[in-house]
Amino acid sequence: MENVLFTIFDVFNFGLLIFLWWFTIKHYKTLPQTIPVHFDFDGKADNFGSKKYSFLMPVLGTVFFILFAYTVRDPGSANFPVKITPENEYTQFLIMKIFIRWLYVLIVMIFFNSQDYMFRYSFDENVKPKVPMTTAILSVLGSVMAVLIITSQFK
Repeated sequence: MENVLFTIFDVFNFGLLIFLWWFTIKHYKTLPQTIPVHFDFDGKADNFGSKKYSFLMPVLGTVFFILFAYTVRDPGSANFPVKITPENEYTQFLIMKIFIRWLYVLIVMIFFNSQDYMFRYSFDENVKPKVPMTTAILSVLGSVMAVLIITSQFK
């Protein structure tokens, strides 16, 4: 059963990555030559660059996909908050494999939200991000706290 869940997660994550690339390529030609590449805490652009920077998020998403794929294939390479013993190895590796896949979903959604905001901001400085960055970051931190609590239950 867990292999089916992992396959669904992997296909979904790969689909998110392809969608991020598609979204970037689709909108690339319509972008102005200079686009915002960094935003301050108020959501205002404070650094601008060439529209080639629009490929940064898909490239980072691809790097994370490869890194996370390696990590879930070789669970012993990951850093665990508890000591791995023969008794807890299966459970800890299972928790880690699920968490890494979930973390990738969150990261790519943050990348996609940032990419969408960057593209829309290029044409209108009054737009707001669809998901506030604080919400996105808190979702990652909340997930990390949850997995730490769960892993501590299976020492």
